[in-house]
Amino acid sequence: MKTPLVALLYAALSLGANQGFTQEITPEIRAELMDMRAGNMRKLKVNAEPVAAVVLSFTNPAGEVLHLADSTGKIRVVNFWATWCFPCREEMPTLDALQKALGGDDFEVLTIATGFNDLGGIERFLEQAEVTALPIRLDPDSSLGNAYGAIGLPLTVILNREGQEIARLTGGAEWDSESALNILNELISLN
Repeated sequence: MKTPLVALLYAALSLGANQGFTQEITPEIRAELMDMRAGNMRKLKVNAEPVAAVVLSFTNPAGEVLHLADSTGKIRVVNFWATWCFPCREEMPTLDALQKALGGDDFEVLTIATGFNDLGGIERFLEQAEVTALPIRLDPDSSLGNAYGAIGLPLTVILNREGQEIARLTGGAEWDSESALNILNELISLN
């Protein structure tokens, strides 16, 4: 009985039931964000309208069930990756640098290893790549990744404070680039 109630709560939060956040991307702001794209950030697609949140879970290495709604209130860069994905491995240090630069009460980078990924392999990769600011998150059956359409990896979605998708980028990117930082700082400034 408790599980449906928890699911309903997360659904309500994900759909913006929390009225404390009023973030709107007007056509003018969307155009400004599109103009800020440079380099491989040109692949970033900014949605004309926010896309409803996906209400599915993922886990940490201990098996604790987590939800994207757990950190509603922040701008989030959610990256789906895998240890076997070369572009994912290339961009992970830039996501780590992004979390170190902007992470806090208003922003978070959330990397989720989707599909089969050996935990030991993930730990070795993160250690070798000197990734220290990103906790391990898992989507072993790819249910969350599939819900976001992660057919190819990496896939990165940017969620607004209500947990709605406002942008996405398929393929690798330099998330610590000036372009990425400008775009994300603009999104963080919208309150």
